[in-house]
Amino acid sequence: MEKGAIKVWAVLFWLAVWQLVSTMLGSEILLVSPAGVLLRLWQLLPTADFWRAVFVSSFRISLGFLLAAVASILLGCGACCCKRIKELIAPAMLAIKSVPVASFIILALVWFSSKTLSTLISFLMVLPVLYSSVVSGIINCDKQLLEMAKVFKMPLFRRVRYIYIPQALPFFKSGCTAALGLCWKAGIAAEVIGMPTGSVGERLQQAKVYLDTPDLFAWTLVIVAVSLLFERIVMTLLKYAERALARA
Repeated sequence: MEKGAIKVWAVLFWLAVWQLVSTMLGSEILLVSPAGVLLRLWQLLPTADFWRAVFVSSFRISLGFLLAAVASILLGCGACCCKRIKELIAPAMLAIKSVPVASFIILALVWFSSKTLSTLISFLMVLPVLYSSVVSGIINCDKQLLEMAKVFKMPLFRRVRYIYIPQALPFFKSGCTAALGLCWKAGIAAEVIGMPTGSVGERLQQAKVYLDTPDLFAWTLVIVAVSLLFERIVMTLLKYAERALARA
């Protein structure tokens, strides 16, 4: 998202529309007001169960993302080094991208515990995106620089350190931007279906069962806030890595 793309006046406008529609409906079950959501969130914040659920879900989904990032780098490098590896991986990546998330979640519930479900689904949804980014980054490296490195017989480690990583990093960074939101959406969807104890997804499912609309909106707001925070942390780390490589 472009810096400054979201304006305060636009946010206030849609909050006013939300409040107006909520007032017209006159039912907290159908549509709770923004004030009602903030009040419910304020009530949840001091409770230990709230922070435990946020930590558990954040840890599992973040773990899935980090595992996918490592796997995508290893697989992407392998695919670019060996054509047969790329051909072997291609059907698996196509299957992961094509199969609906709900199908993966239901299949995973047959084979795995609900506690590991969000990690697995986050991993699967992020892997193809980052894998494609890594492969694109390596393929689009400056051919003249690679030729120069070959002429001067630069060791493989130095080629990776000073040519491949700096030129592939922007592609990987772009892939992370797309994958981070997908990671959280898929991870929370897995928790809603699997309902692991003490997770955010379990709280959303309970809110839906009991028609507790304020809770539903409050937890949704929490998910958005935590996912944005995680995205900001990851992108900041990548930005620092990019600057460090530029200085080197």
